[in-house]
Amino acid sequence: MTSGRSNAGQYANLNIRSAMGSLTTNEWRVEKQTGFDGLHFSKNVPIPDLGPNDVLVRFHAASINYRDLIIATGEYRYPTNANIIPGSDGAGTVEATGSRVSRFHVGDKVITLFNQGHHAGPLDQRSMKTALGGLLDGTFRQRGVFSEEGLVAMPPNLSFLEASTLTCAGLTAWNALYGSADHPLRPGDVVLTQGSGGVSLFGIQFAKAAGATVIATTSSDEKAVRLKELGADHVINYKTTTDWGKTAKSLTPEKAGVSHILEVGGPGTLRQSLAAIKIAGLITGIGYVSKSGDQPTLLESFSAKCTVQSIVVGSRAQFEQMNRAVEAHNIHPVMDQKTFRLEDLKSAYQYMSEQRHFGKVGIKID
Repeated sequence: MTSGRSNAGQYANLNIRSAMGSLTTNEWRVEKQTGFDGLHFSKNVPIPDLGPNDVLVRFHAASINYRDLIIATGEYRYPTNANIIPGSDGAGTVEATGSRVSRFHVGDKVITLFNQGHHAGPLDQRSMKTALGGLLDGTFRQRGVFSEEGLVAMPPNLSFLEASTLTCAGLTAWNALYGSADHPLRPGDVVLTQGSGGVSLFGIQFAKAAGATVIATTSSDEKAVRLKELGADHVINYKTTTDWGKTAKSLTPEKAGVSHILEVGGPGTLRQSLAAIKIAGLITGIGYVSKSGDQPTLLESFSAKCTVQSIVVGSRAQFEQMNRAVEAHNIHPVMDQKTFRLEDLKSAYQYMSEQRHFGKVGIKID
């Protein structure tokens, strides 16, 4: 958040706003939810006028989430609007502001908020209807108009590509570890992450910064080495150790169990998570990557004597809290070695769909 405006910023703002009619953007849209071929790229699309509380953002980077892939294929379990601009994650600079905007000025570096209406407190039905890339036009474009309330200031220690990964995966991991007033992450806690997706990698970084012990699961020895390098204290290959829940519990102090589990698998992993969790521990349901599995009953969940919750990313207040921690601990998101240009978005989708990545897949824009 910034305060005050320089004279130069005011003049730059006025000049850009006077030229709004001539500004255009290149953008992707999900014309059909039948696969990646349903994505359509358009050039030189006119920018809409700014409302009094709106901000024009010129994107420099974006990143892809698993959610983006399944919106394109029609497998997403939440509502989406037709012909939507996909992408929830983006970072860029403010090019113009509406007459009543007070939170940002021209030249500020900003990041998009996933649920544009989720500013603080618990998620509600109204906020759920403001999800970027699903119900509101998203970030896979050069420029976009957003409410000033749907943006946060970018941590100064990050590049645009790094910052563009925080919106969904970063904030989801942060909310899972710090969002519950009854189960905040504390030094000495044991955190279990699943796989090497964006949320899990952020979970490792946030947990280690807090002084926690991390147990990570993975499907390959190669990925296990990289998870160790990232800070995981123990790594379990779930392909060779199918009963990994008990193994994880045996690695905790007094074999009492894990304090926090970032549950991304869903049907295929929840039973093992229940075997790993400690009494009064917290399992946070984040995703449903595995389509099927030996799912436990509700009564079995009760028997574990733990809390099981489901979250959808997090609020703007949590985002700003997370960004302060990212700056204070100089945390840098894990990026895949390969990046793509905006016009190559279909190739980026395919690359991620084939699970050839490790870390967040970034999109360079301008």
